[in-house]
Amino acid sequence: MIAILSVNSPMNSRIIALFLLLSLGACRSGEDAPDISQIKIQLDQQHFEQDFFAIDTNQLENSIAVLDKKYPGFTTVFLSNILALMPQSESADLKSFYKAYQPLYKQSTSIFKEQDNHIQKVIAGLKYTKHYFPTYQLPTKLITFIGPINSFGSILTEDAIAIGLQLFMGKDHPLYTSEEGQALYPAYISRKFEPAYIPVSAINNIVLDMFPEQMSGKPLIAQMVELGKRMYVVDHLLPQLSDTLITGYSSKQLEACINNEKNIWSFFIQNDLLYKSDPQLVREYVSEGPFTQAFGKESPGNIGQFLGWQIVKKWMSKNNQISFDALMKKDAVQLFEEAKYKPS
Repeated sequence: MIAILSVNSPMNSRIIALFLLLSLGACRSGEDAPDISQIKIQLDQQHFEQDFFAIDTNQLENSIAVLDKKYPGFTTVFLSNILALMPQSESADLKSFYKAYQPLYKQSTSIFKEQDNHIQKVIAGLKYTKHYFPTYQLPTKLITFIGPINSFGSILTEDAIAIGLQLFMGKDHPLYTSEEGQALYPAYISRKFEPAYIPVSAINNIVLDMFPEQMSGKPLIAQMVELGKRMYVVDHLLPQLSDTLITGYSSKQLEACINNEKNIWSFFIQNDLLYKSDPQLVREYVSEGPFTQAFGKESPGNIGQFLGWQIVKKWMSKNNQISFDALMKKDAVQLFEEAKYKPS
């Protein structure tokens, strides 16, 4: 079913969904980024939402055929996977979605008038991807679209990376702050629905495509390191973005983690948590939330990824000739043991 809210108050084998997990603020401490000025990539930029919201709903079958000709492949993905339309109700539901979300589309044209700035960062991220992962087959199209609020912020199809603008309208947009919107996305999630998250969402999907998550059942330390590995790679694929954007923490949350790194780590050691595998316990430290219960309301949720990131940085400082591909394939527990991480 399509989630249709008032805007005024299952997938194919390579489609990967990402509902935004990522905030603005603190500056980066990073290394010098490699020169990508000579790297050329093919990327056709297309705005599906412009053509979709210009269709004649009285001539729906013909309009969809025209769309499909201009956006071969993606039109089917949009109807079947993003809108999740069933054949027997396609016409009525499509018209309902069109009517409900057309005001959002009109608002998006002003919100995203500087959209190219974010798109250019996605393109730069793809160039860094080509630098670090030269054999990876990059998408050849970048498509923007507007889908239902309960749909995807970013997906990969066979030949495209597609950005769902409905999840980047700004954290204070009525679509998110309404009672229905908050039921879907509580404030700790919707505060991140800013246009600046477009590059992070897109590049996280690229990394997820290259290295699908395989964390289920693993002990806490393994899951923390796996998250840290992904963050380390995304950080290098988007070196121009702030650490808060990369982590998804607010500036205050990230500062609290940095200032209390030793105490946070001591908590995990003293409570003998690292090799625990109980799903409920693990989830407390490696899942999104308003904060981490053990560390109080000033802490971020998913605090385990911060420690995992620090562990990976420690290990990479000793193994800086290792490729990112080898890093991602490295056994997480072995990496932790070799890192000999001990914050002072």
